[in-house]
Amino acid sequence: MDGISYVDVGEGPVSLFVHGVGTSSYLWRHVIEAFREERRCVAIDLPAHGGSAPRDDLSMPALAEAVEELCDGLGLTEVDLVANDTGGAVAQIFAVRHRERLRTLTLTNCDVHTNAPPEAFRPTVELAARGELAALTAAVLEQPELLARTAYGEGYERIDDPAELVDAFLRPILARPGGGSAFERMLTSVDAKDLIAIEPQLTVLTVPTLVVWGTGDVFFDVSWARWLRDTIPGVKEIVEIEGGRLFFPDERADELVPHLRRFWAQA
Repeated sequence: MDGISYVDVGEGPVSLFVHGVGTSSYLWRHVIEAFREERRCVAIDLPAHGGSAPRDDLSMPALAEAVEELCDGLGLTEVDLVANDTGGAVAQIFAVRHRERLRTLTLTNCDVHTNAPPEAFRPTVELAARGELAALTAAVLEQPELLARTAYGEGYERIDDPAELVDAFLRPILARPGGGSAFERMLTSVDAKDLIAIEPQLTVLTVPTLVVWGTGDVFFDVSWARWLRDTIPGVKEIVEIEGGRLFFPDERADELVPHLRRFWAQA
């Protein structure tokens, strides 16, 4: 697991958390805090995010390999996997490759099937494809209120501390040599073909799966939660977080935690 940074706290059954593009393991801090006295909580920084180094291949299948490397390195053989945003796509790929490693799977608002990247995010991807996104972001790095509102304003219902988000999520990406260009490569590597390719395996995925979905998300409509329910036989329930946006696992962690606790206890 060379170059992979992660959080690892607590003891007991293992919960493994995967974030999406432009965030980091920091996204899960409130959920981890709720469980750290009863579980071992591991949260990865995907390559080119947080403290993890960039890699040549930053496609979703390659990111799933990074999760596999972390599991191998830490000896994680049975995990409750929880994921958000592009991390949810990575988790789907990981799940069909490593069913034997999963005790349960929880998917929150994330890329699904043909909705990768989502239409509302395509202007950002197009900036990245032109090599302009990193420079634009760096230019306003010292204006955290503007940057947080521009980069995360659609993903949160409110942003109380813009500087905190910028420092936790974006500054580490841009601080390392080549970090901005690696981030652009990652964004342009998100391709629906990788999720379409695993649909046959999803249709036979029987691992107990919980879908928790914010209904106020402009990127991932709740119809995609229903697609997951109708496709993955292990999905027994959709929990809707009324008005929740993409990053509700951070912003409204206190609403996610009880559902995780109940689901894990039942499993």
